[in-house]
Amino acid sequence: MSATMKHKIIKYLLVLLVVFLTSKMRAQQDPQFTHYMYNMSVMNPAYATDNADVINMGGLYRAQWIGIEGAPTTQTFFAHKPLSKRVEIGISVVHDEIGDVVKENNIFADFAYVLPLGETTKLSFGLKAGVTLFDTNFNGFVLTDPAPDPAFQNNISQTFPNIGAGTYLFGSNYYLGFSAPNLMTSRHIETINGHAGSGVESVHFFMTGGYVFTFNGNDNFKLKPAFMAKGVEGAPVAIDLTTNVLINNKFELGAGYRMGDSVSGLASFYITPTLRIGYSYDYTLSNLRDFNSGSHEVFLLFDLDLGKLSSGKGYDKSPRFF
Repeated sequence: MSATMKHKIIKYLLVLLVVFLTSKMRAQQDPQFTHYMYNMSVMNPAYATDNADVINMGGLYRAQWIGIEGAPTTQTFFAHKPLSKRVEIGISVVHDEIGDVVKENNIFADFAYVLPLGETTKLSFGLKAGVTLFDTNFNGFVLTDPAPDPAFQNNISQTFPNIGAGTYLFGSNYYLGFSAPNLMTSRHIETINGHAGSGVESVHFFMTGGYVFTFNGNDNFKLKPAFMAKGVEGAPVAIDLTTNVLINNKFELGAGYRMGDSVSGLASFYITPTLRIGYSYDYTLSNLRDFNSGSHEVFLLFDLDLGKLSSGKGYDKSPRFF
C-alpha cells in the first residue's frame, strides 16, 4: 500500500472518529443486534460486497430479555446486488415489536456508490430512502393510575417518510463504517386533550469495524475481531466488542461483550457454500438479569450467484467474511 493511500485511510479514520465522538446523543431507541457484522445493510446503506452477479440476502430474528412480559422482538431482512463496478442497490426492512402494543416497520430502498482507492481498498457512500410505519394498540391495556393519561387511550397508526446515510471503507480483509440509518426525527404521540405527551424517534449514529487475521498462511483458521459503537443524544455510547474464529471457512465460534449490558456466545456454519445459519445467546449483566433468562438471536444468509446459474458452473466464491 502506498504512502498516499495510507494517508488517505488514516485521514478517513480520524474524520469518522471526530464526527462520532462530537455528535449529540439521545436516549437509545433503535433495536440492537449481536450479529451486527452480518446485518450491516440494515444499519449502513453504504455496505457493499463487490460481488458481481451475486444477490446477497439475509434475515435475522432477535428475541430480547426472554421472560419479561412485553419484551421487544426484532426481525430484519435485506437483499442487495451490484449493478456495476461502482453502483450497488438493495432493500432493507426492520420490524420491531414491543409486546402486542407497539409495532414499528422501517422499509427502505438502499443505494451505494463505490470509489476504488487502491487495488483492493474501496470507499462507498450510501443513501437510504423509505418509510417508517408506527402503530400502537392499547385495546385491553390495563392502567393502574386512577386518572390515566389520555395518550394511552387512543390507538395510533402513522406513516413517516425517512432517509438514512452512511459511508463504508473496505478491503479484502477489513471494513470500517459510519452511518445514521434514520435521519428524520418523528413525533409519534402529540398533545391530547390538553395533556402534553410525545414519543420522538431520535437520530442514532453507528460506527462499525472488523478485521480478518490469517496466521502463518493458514487459510483454515481465521480470527475475526469486530466492534460496533452506537450513539444517541442523552445516553452514553453503547459499545459491542466481538471476536469470532472461522475454522475451515465453514464453522465459526465467537464471544461478545456489550459494555455494561451483556456477554454473548456466537456460532454459525455453512450448510452449503451459499447458505449460512447462525445463533447467539446474550446473558444479561445489568440489573435486569434477575428478571429475564437472556436474549436469543438467529440469522440466515444466502448468496444467489446469477452468473454461475446462467453458466451452469456452480458456485465457487470465497466465504463472505462480513
